[in-house]
Amino acid sequence: MPNIKSAKKRVEVSKKNYERNKACRSALRTAIKKADAAIDSKAADANEAVKVAVVKIDQAANKGLLHKNNAARKKSALVKKLNANG
Repeated sequence: MPNIKSAKKRVEVSKKNYERNKACRSALRTAIKKADAAIDSKAADANEAVKVAVVKIDQAANKGLLHKNNAARKKSALVKKLNANG
């Protein structure tokens, strides 16, 4: 545990950021899994699930959780799968 006041603050701030990032990453993964499941089951709401997942991916990229190329690859794969199974 750090002794310097600023180092203690950095520990608290980094822990808070870690928890926030973890929650956002979890929500992102859940949205992607739901979209994949909707596409696989040919559900009527597959388009909507993909739209939600794409928004989550864009938000994660803007927050720095994903690299922009990684986000583009994920979106492309989802839409490609949707169009193939659509």
